[in-house]
Amino acid sequence: MPFPGIVARICDHPCQEVCKLAEDGDAIAIQELERAVVERGTVIQRQLLLPPKDRRVAIVGSGLSSLTSALELRIKGYEIFLFETGSRLAEPLRGLLPDPIIDTEIGILETLDVTIILNQTMEDNAWLKTLSTEFDAVYTGMDSGTESLLGSVLGASTIDPLTLETSLSGLFVGGGLKPDGCFSPIVAVSEGRRGAISIDRYLQKVSIMAGREHEGPYETRLYTNPAHIVPLRTIPMIDSKSGYSDEEARAEAARCLQCECMECVKQCLFLQRFKAYPKQCVRQISNDATIVMGSHGPTRKLVNSCSLCDLCTVLCPNDFPMGKVCLEGRRSLVEKGKMPPSAHDFALEDMASANSSRSALAFHEPGKDLSRFVFFPGCQLSGMHPDHVFSVYAHLRSRLTGGTGLIVRCCGVPAKWAARDDLFRQAIGEVEKDWDVLGRPIMIVSCPTCYRTLQEHLPRAEIVSLWETLVDMGPAPNQGRFDQTLVVHDPCTARHETGMQDAVRSLLTRLGCTVEELPLTRTTTECCGYGGLVSIANPPLAKETAQRRARLSDTDYVTYCAMCRNVLAATGKRVTHILDWLFLDPGPVFPPLRPCGLSERRENRYHLREKLVRTLWKGGNQTVEPYENIILQIADEALERMEERRILQEDVQKVIYHAMETNSGFVDAHSGHSLASFKPTHVTYWVEYGIEDDGFRIYNTYSHRMEIMGDAGGHAPNET
Repeated sequence: MPFPGIVARICDHPCQEVCKLAEDGDAIAIQELERAVVERGTVIQRQLLLPPKDRRVAIVGSGLSSLTSALELRIKGYEIFLFETGSRLAEPLRGLLPDPIIDTEIGILETLDVTIILNQTMEDNAWLKTLSTEFDAVYTGMDSGTESLLGSVLGASTIDPLTLETSLSGLFVGGGLKPDGCFSPIVAVSEGRRGAISIDRYLQKVSIMAGREHEGPYETRLYTNPAHIVPLRTIPMIDSKSGYSDEEARAEAARCLQCECMECVKQCLFLQRFKAYPKQCVRQISNDATIVMGSHGPTRKLVNSCSLCDLCTVLCPNDFPMGKVCLEGRRSLVEKGKMPPSAHDFALEDMASANSSRSALAFHEPGKDLSRFVFFPGCQLSGMHPDHVFSVYAHLRSRLTGGTGLIVRCCGVPAKWAARDDLFRQAIGEVEKDWDVLGRPIMIVSCPTCYRTLQEHLPRAEIVSLWETLVDMGPAPNQGRFDQTLVVHDPCTARHETGMQDAVRSLLTRLGCTVEELPLTRTTTECCGYGGLVSIANPPLAKETAQRRARLSDTDYVTYCAMCRNVLAATGKRVTHILDWLFLDPGPVFPPLRPCGLSERRENRYHLREKLVRTLWKGGNQTVEPYENIILQIADEALERMEERRILQEDVQKVIYHAMETNSGFVDAHSGHSLASFKPTHVTYWVEYGIEDDGFRIYNTYSHRMEIMGDAGGHAPNET
């Protein structure tokens, strides 16, 4: 701020009029705080000048506007001549402040070699016109006592309110008047600075208008939630003449809200842990996107830690989509080959398994060759609750006419979250192919994520949710059998699906349950921690997210997403899937609370397909891979490590089978344990095991994202 000792003491504080605290209480006493600062602080007016420019600028008058313009242009390197009619500068300010304060502040102009001409006669119009020819540009402030002179010179000439340029070449006019015609010191300083910017651009022959929409007062997009503002009165002054004491000033300043939005940061652990606003995140992602070489490590961690749940957009007053920005950041890393396999490969491999011939199927209803409907349970319900797939499919066949087919596979969303557009197009294309083969039936989808994905990327199909379908069918299975209070956890992918949300609550009410809501529910629901594959890329953050969500209520939870149920159950929370209540027979240990492990999910999909084909379509048994005959004995502790490291039991079987077939690996002479490795895809798996009569006992497992170079003779491998 130029001339802070002057401005702080005579500031008309327009900001105080719009202070958020004034909405419920008293605004911050900003003028008194400014005064307290300048009276206690030391003003050091050190200015570094830009290199001299071969241009001369005349400043007419020495009001606050003209003084500001003179200072700003001198700093930019121009030679400045300041003309004043009186015998001293700043005469318009002399009645407002003591002379010593004014003289101290404006003394900087002399130290910067501004040429000051006092007692200048400005009575005839020819003088100002002559000035315009002798200097490269002229600025005059209407707060300098030159109004009559300017009026006669300008006549009908106009002044641009933004640039302050007049229709007379090289003449710029400011002044400091508010729209109501009253003088404002802050407006005067603003116009003096804007006039200096305009003259600088004018003399450099560049656009005088470009990029100036935020000069002067404008309405910001910044939002500060007033809901939590505590109404407080202004701190009173014991001595109003001398102003605030130190203690009074600190107390008044402490009332300030430090206005900021933070609506998304308040609720998003991702933004909280990275200690960043969306704008900072965008800047980092954008800057890193321009880097060709380098590790991109910080950006990888950032963009892969967002759950893509869209809560930030819902909470943001300006609808800013941080999730979309992070997804584009992932896409950029993938395209550059900078995305490490460890970020998402396990999910992509699991998706491939769910869409393989061992897990996927697409059939008409048994005994029919037409399908009016088709049930799409999704890969997670098939992996975690295969019995529910059987129960729901049987119920739909019994209640719907026209034939109800079945498609079991993954919708491809892991590839979408991983920004692997090629794999996603392939996966959604396989769904579309199955749908076409079955005659393009109405798709009944149970998984909210599948529902959202298919709605967006399979627009030719009519997609309906299982929950709304069950409501439309009338009485629910297990109607009225329960007297249970349950808290509903809405999956983040269902946040905009009001019909789905209502249907789930209606079904629970029909079962006899009392429904309660979490603090953030429906449209503002939070992710369980799995969305966006955060659980793979940043397991600690995903775990913390799930734990926070689980702690919001002591009451048992119910949800309609298989993955949400599994993730929240892993925290120890009592949480069930709504299908548990609809189709399981209640008993003393109902409902089951154990989370389903990675290996178990994959095995469940294999067995689900085999059972469906065998019992409903009378097909033969699936082919058993040779490695599947290997029997494993795994202690609970080793199983937990496998879950943490995302190592499946079939991965362990493949390692041991490969070691037996190739006579590779080696034996620890001390313990007698064997150690072998195998790299079926991008991941190298290591297994420490012992051979027993009833199979192979597993002691430990590891996995590495690296290439293992070795021979088949059992020599120790080289790691690269």
